[in-house]
Amino acid sequence: MANRNLHKAKANKKDEFYTQLADIENELRHYRDHFRDKVVYCNCDDPTISNFFYYFYHNFSFLGLKQLLTTCYKNQNPDIFSQHDKETAVCLKFDGASLLPDTLELQGDGDFRSAECIELLKQADIVVTNPPFSLFREYVAQLIEYEKKFLVIGHQNAITYKEIFPLIKDNLLWLGITPRGKDMLFDVPKDYAKELVATKKEGSAYRIVDGTVYGRLGSACWYTNLDYRQRHEELILYKRYTPEEYPKYDNYDAINVDKTAEIPEDYAGAMGVPITFLNKHNPDQFEIIRFRKGDDGRDLRVNGKEPYFRIVIRNKGLSQ
Repeated sequence: MANRNLHKAKANKKDEFYTQLADIENELRHYRDHFRDKVVYCNCDDPTISNFFYYFYHNFSFLGLKQLLTTCYKNQNPDIFSQHDKETAVCLKFDGASLLPDTLELQGDGDFRSAECIELLKQADIVVTNPPFSLFREYVAQLIEYEKKFLVIGHQNAITYKEIFPLIKDNLLWLGITPRGKDMLFDVPKDYAKELVATKKEGSAYRIVDGTVYGRLGSACWYTNLDYRQRHEELILYKRYTPEEYPKYDNYDAINVDKTAEIPEDYAGAMGVPITFLNKHNPDQFEIIRFRKGDDGRDLRVNGKEPYFRIVIRNKGLSQ
């Protein structure tokens, strides 16, 4: 079953979106202190094309890393550091002692769920990569199971997954610093680039920059359990609560707030806010109570109408 699922995932074109170096640099610069003397594992990264490997390999000393480990599901191209067959899965280990990494041929296929890769995961302190979007639930579950620190890219819809939102609620996972919904462009295989141009709309599914076709995912975002300063900045509130402006839900004792900027400063009870609130969520200021559903198990409703998914929160600084 695992092999069938993986083959299905490989058929999903968006599992072959490769993160650009600029996006990696823009996000990771906020976490420098987390990496000192740590073992970093990129477990979905072919070093011939992965900018995650490039970033950590070329910033190894700057970040003060202890070791860099890299594996992926089979190599898509001949390895740049050895003459291994391109269908052979390998692990690259780099500790800065020499110019090039050591190359270890794996017995299996390099699947992040394989016994070999799990053993490497156990050695790691922090995992950083762009995992297959179609396997995101399973991927994050593994990181949580082995209690790893991580910084990974996923689809913004993952926030709504029943396996992911409880982790956000319990402060075990949160969004990275790059705003959710930022227009991220990804390198894609040449055959898929041709398919995008032939079948999709430019500006929506792809963009052409300096003659190169990039896959577009405005719905991609970073997920992490590495803390950063901006996450603890207090959201400035200025609105005052009135029953007329903030009606209560039909099926849950909470008021509806249409915009994060309009959260009332003086309301102590539960409030339903847009999902974009997570970009501003300060766990010192707000408590997340639940997601989307009312007491009847149905989506939250106001006068019979269902606003788009709501996160129910409470201001920790106010007592009811």
